[in-house]
Amino acid sequence: MNTNAASATDSILVACPQCHSVVRTPSARMGEHPKCPKCKAELLDGHVITLDDASFVTHTSKGSLPVLVDFWAPWCGPCKMMAPVLEQTAQRRATTLQVGKVNTDVQQELAGRFAIRSIPTLILFQGGRAIARQSGAVDGTSLSRWLDANLSQ
Repeated sequence: MNTNAASATDSILVACPQCHSVVRTPSARMGEHPKCPKCKAELLDGHVITLDDASFVTHTSKGSLPVLVDFWAPWCGPCKMMAPVLEQTAQRRATTLQVGKVNTDVQQELAGRFAIRSIPTLILFQGGRAIARQSGAVDGTSLSRWLDANLSQ
């Protein structure tokens, strides 16, 4: 058996939350706090990642992990209520999901690309495509159920 092929299938691609480089990480070591070889940041730090146009594409299209993206704005009350829920989700699912935020006031083109009509809007990406969408603020339990239902498909 080709060991290179085996190692490639036993690893995942993770986009670094700091420098947005894509790093191949062994699946078996996901819980060991892998670091980015370029910037030395922890790859799976359990924090929400601020995304712009370039980093959005890297995280949603080039990494192996699903990415939950919150489209929000700083003036939005329900968006502010969602912030701690998203942080908790990022911490709880650090090795299986990345959580990102897109400020629709700053990244208007991205918001337009995904036809964001109300905020907060959550879009779940996997394999470079949007697989689920949820508009409006939700609590942690509802978000967890929604994620489980959509990631098991």
